[in-house]
Order: sequence, then structure tokens, then C-alpha cells
Amino acid sequence: MLPDLQTVTETKGSTQFFVFNLFADYILPYKDGWAWTHELLYLLNLLGVSDRAARTTLSRMKQQGWFETIKDGRRSRYEITSQGREIIAQGGKRIFETPIDNWDGDWQVVVYSLPEEKRPLRNELRKKLVWFGFGNLAPGTWIGAHNRQVELEKIVTEMGIRAQVSLFNGRRVGLMTDNEIVAKCWDLETLEQAYAEFVSRWETRFEGRDAQIATMSAEERFRTRFMLTFEFQPFPRQDPNLPTILLPKDWPGFDARRLFTAYRLKLNEGLPEFFQNL
Repeated sequence: MLPDLQTVTETKGSTQFFVFNLFADYILPYKDGWAWTHELLYLLNLLGVSDRAARTTLSRMKQQGWFETIKDGRRSRYEITSQGREIIAQGGKRIFETPIDNWDGDWQVVVYSLPEEKRPLRNELRKKLVWFGFGNLAPGTWIGAHNRQVELEKIVTEMGIRAQVSLFNGRRVGLMTDNEIVAKCWDLETLEQAYAEFVSRWETRFEGRDAQIATMSAEERFRTRFMLTFEFQPFPRQDPNLPTILLPKDWPGFDARRLFTAYRLKLNEGLPEFFQNL
């Protein structure tokens, strides 16, 4: 079965994560989802991945259903499957999702009852709930600020657990405040520190260097943009993207997202042509 984006992003640091990100961020938008083997090897070499590791990973990901290979004489190309395209689209929506500025106060609640013999399904559901920004409120009860009804109905149907899962949407009434719910369900202090470190690291690298960025080679732009995205991409798994009203004052996540978005755009200049002319 084809792995989902949340599963792939757990392999951060692996060659598989590099290949996945390469296809999601460059091969799909700039080369319509396919590339010759030698092109992929060249790009992965730029990122420090050896030919052997790259070939092994491409073969494994093909077996997992990410790619199809098409022969043309002695050459072959890797083309992302329709399932892969769908998952990349879902992941892009989550990664580039904007914060909620005007929250209506409604929470979405997921309640499930899965017995011990279905522990693997229970664990898989929990991973997917975390990916979509839900926090654990109580045993078998998860809560989030976004309405994920469409995504969750599809997930539980595919997992075969519709009968064991219920979705609710509504406002908190009495007892805990919304901010107390946040404190119970998410570790914002650790996330805040991670965001601050990301901003400090990349601001130091980019500060006052717009002119230098303009003179970078296409290969260096690609490497820098890739690593910027690589370091930012784990945040959607950790950040529930809460409404601004529920976040601490001067939340560094906003600065991190602004920096990420601005420099991805700057570093993208010339990259479409670079990929078309590989």
C-alpha cells in the first residue's frame, strides 16, 4: 500500500525523504511529475546522496507504489503515480496552510473506540490525527480547531473503521477555557523554542544577503532552497495551526512562516529554467 505523507516525513534524514521532497517540490511542478534516471541522480548528488543510495531508494519507492518506470531505449524515467500526486497535493495543502485569523470558536472532536486487538489501526489513526492538527484531550478523544471532516471521513473509510469513529463539531461550554484545552493537548513551549531556533538560524544566514542570493548559481539556489524547505517541513507535524487568539503573544511560528515563504520565493528565481534544461 502506498505510504502517506505523514509516514514519509517521519523518515526525515533518509534518502527516501530527499527523493519525496524532490518530486513534490520540483519534479512535479517543473517537469510534470517525471524525470530521467540520470537527472534524478544528478540532483540527488547535489544534495550529497550517492548514486548507489539514490538507485536503491528509487527502486524501493517504486515497489511501494510511488513511481512507475518507463523505458526509452537504454534510458528509463521515473514518473510519479496518480496516487502519489494525490498525496503530494494533500501534503502541500497542510504544509502551506495559513493560520486561522478569524476563528468562530468551534472545535472538531474525534471520538473512537478500538479494542486492543486493533492496536495497529488505533496507532495509525493517532498518527493521522496528529498530522491534521488534533491533540489528545482524553482517552479515545481528540480535538482540533480546523474542520477536517472531509479528510477524516476518507481516512476512516479507507482504514475500515467508520463504525468505530464519531465526529462532532461545536463550541466549548463551561469548565475548561479554550486556552486550558490548548495547554492540555499541545506542547506549545517546545514548539515555540523550535520555531525560534529555526528563525535565528536562517535569519543569520540570509540577513543582508539579498544581493548575494541574486548572484548564486542555479545549483546553489536549489540546494539552499531544498534545505530551507527540509528544515521547515517537520513543523506541520508538530504545529496544530491553532487560531491566533489561542497562541502566545509574539508567536515565532508567524516569523518562521514569513521567512520560509519569502526566501523560498527569492531562491526560486531561475529554478524553473534550471529544471527544464537538465
